[in-house]
Amino acid sequence: FSPSALTIGLTLVPIKNIERELICPICKELFTHPLILPCQHSVCHKCVRELLMLSHDDSFDAGSECSMPGSPRSRVPSPSMERLDRLVRSGGSRGSMSSPGWRRNSVTPRVTAIPCPGCQHDIELGERGISMLFRNFTLENIVERYRQAARAAVAIMCNVCKPPLPPQEATKSCMDCKASYCNECFKLNHPWGTPKAQHEYVGPTTNFRPKVLMCPEHEMEKVNMYCEVCRRPVCHLCKLGGSHANHKVTSMSSAYKILKEKLAKSIHYLISKEDQVRTQISDLDVLIKQTEENGQLSEREAIAHFDRLFETLQERKTEMLRSIDQSRNRRLDQLKGQVEEYQGMLENSGLVGYAQEVLKETDQSCFVQTAKQLHVRIQRATESLRTFHPASNPCFDEFVLDTSKEEMLLKEMCFGGVPDPPLIDLSRSRVYNEATICWRLSDDHIATDHQLLEYRRLAICREDGVDSGSWRTTERVYGASTVVCDLEPDSLYAFRVRSCRSSMYSPYSPEVTFHTPPAPAFGFLFNDKCGFSAERLVLSKRRDSVESQAGMAFLLASERVQTGSYIGLDYIIGDMGITQGRHFWAFRVEAHSYMVKVGVASDTKLLEWFHNPRDTSSPRYDQDSGHDSGSEDACYELSQPFTLLTLGMGKLFIPKASASSVSSSSALVSTAASERVLPMPQRVGVCLDYDAGRVYFYDADTMRCLYERQVECSGTMYPAFGLMGGGRVHLEDFITAKRLTF
Repeated sequence: FSPSALTIGLTLVPIKNIERELICPICKELFTHPLILPCQHSVCHKCVRELLMLSHDDSFDAGSECSMPGSPRSRVPSPSMERLDRLVRSGGSRGSMSSPGWRRNSVTPRVTAIPCPGCQHDIELGERGISMLFRNFTLENIVERYRQAARAAVAIMCNVCKPPLPPQEATKSCMDCKASYCNECFKLNHPWGTPKAQHEYVGPTTNFRPKVLMCPEHEMEKVNMYCEVCRRPVCHLCKLGGSHANHKVTSMSSAYKILKEKLAKSIHYLISKEDQVRTQISDLDVLIKQTEENGQLSEREAIAHFDRLFETLQERKTEMLRSIDQSRNRRLDQLKGQVEEYQGMLENSGLVGYAQEVLKETDQSCFVQTAKQLHVRIQRATESLRTFHPASNPCFDEFVLDTSKEEMLLKEMCFGGVPDPPLIDLSRSRVYNEATICWRLSDDHIATDHQLLEYRRLAICREDGVDSGSWRTTERVYGASTVVCDLEPDSLYAFRVRSCRSSMYSPYSPEVTFHTPPAPAFGFLFNDKCGFSAERLVLSKRRDSVESQAGMAFLLASERVQTGSYIGLDYIIGDMGITQGRHFWAFRVEAHSYMVKVGVASDTKLLEWFHNPRDTSSPRYDQDSGHDSGSEDACYELSQPFTLLTLGMGKLFIPKASASSVSSSSALVSTAASERVLPMPQRVGVCLDYDAGRVYFYDADTMRCLYERQVECSGTMYPAFGLMGGGRVHLEDFITAKRLTF
């Protein structure tokens, strides 16, 4: 498969359609001298300078001018104050001139951390600042071609034609002289027999890129290698004693070929999916229309809700005002009546004089006849004065409303919009006996209050009559992950999550399903004391990762390798054994691994491996090696005190003799060579049923059983791994968590 063959079948995209890829994310203009940041995003050189410093008088210090020997240094116009102010507000505020990390009139500032406008991550440039960045010549050329396509009607003129003759249209551009020439001027300035005749020339252009790319750390060295760790070109000095001394590098030609093939394949894939993209665009158009309609419907419903609220409040207001008015009128009538009564007392003040005249009566019979009625009247007036009470209370306390709760409810109504739903991150979520579910929150600038995770157990088989369980909700989660405990083994669970902000809940995230392992998780770390080969195996400090590498032992065995022998497997086991029950563990094998064997082994077999060494180096020796050799079928035995399955070079190998041992429900009963080789899963799971004497191998992401067989469980069984050549095995965090905590 060659990129050139692929390119022939591609439909070329018009250059005018790629303008959005040629716009700087900061200045929103076409790239000018773009630099490649460590995160692989490109930014104009002048924009990086504006982010780093606010000096107007610094000269043009092109980040990769050091990789352009002989190129003229030009000066960049000072950026406008408006743009500088915008950059400072948008993230460049850390570069304030008042900051102690800056030196005035310094080309390289002390603090060289800038926020990438593409991914928003902080980029640390080091002490050399922008001089450590490569210039993106490829992007620069594409921008130049875009400019030329945009001004195709305007020809490039000769830079050397002298007046009074008008300048002629240029036919060539010299990459060394960095000038364009017509035919006559080119011959005059590049005569045969002179050094200039050896100059490199191309068609008319205004983009004079350097002929070679130079290393920014070693300015006189060309880059000729590619660092796979840092993903950037390096020179041989960087590899020998520089910052890339211990990194894996490859030749530039190999990196060019691999990356070009990958890019060509990706382009071919995108073009082959053109119909799918058009369908998705149509679906998005439908969603846009539905969004518009649903938004208008929600707007009408909101107006209706508030109108009902206003009507209810208006009714309550009218009723309350009517009650207050009735109470006020009643009280006024009572008080006015009492005033009239007392007014009458003032008007009857002649009663006292009349009584005094009655007292002058000397006839006893006449006095008694008149005084009896008069005494009753005077006694009534006296009693009224002694016990004075207003006929009504002037206070209206019973009509004072406490609306604090209602006001709080109204304030809690969020009109800022429903938060967007989070998305469950499948790459970080893991499900065993317990589930660690991680999600990515929406990019909404308004923070959410909390999240709620819901989960339920799904029926794997409809024949058992078990329906999907009801949704269960976890406690409020104030973060981006949570742990769900007590999950049933060998079960399918669905999970979903939603966010809450100001009592407003987002829609649920799309449901994701996870299959729990067939047995409880077995926790262990790698054992560095039992048969561990420190010469050829490198164990991480946490003992959760082991790597096989060629070292001095490989060099010492070079003569044996030359005569046809093989390098032996280096075994390593877990530090915990199994003597009963069912147990499950999972791990990852790096895709670049040459050969890794995984499975179980008994303590008796381990003694044979570690204390009675033999020539186990040949791949044909191990009857379960997975290599396509006929010898392994002849002496294959179903019951062994060990089982090892082979993985390597991105593949998983099913042994030939598995046809009689794989369960009838498995689809891998065929012994055809093509069906014995499977793609290596991202994560591999192993389940050992000690009591039944059976071991199972799973794709740990889907819990699909890939291979199973009988194993003789005698004594203590250990997780076992064998590595040959370059390779690496990582234990899953959930498997190592309890042991690391202990």
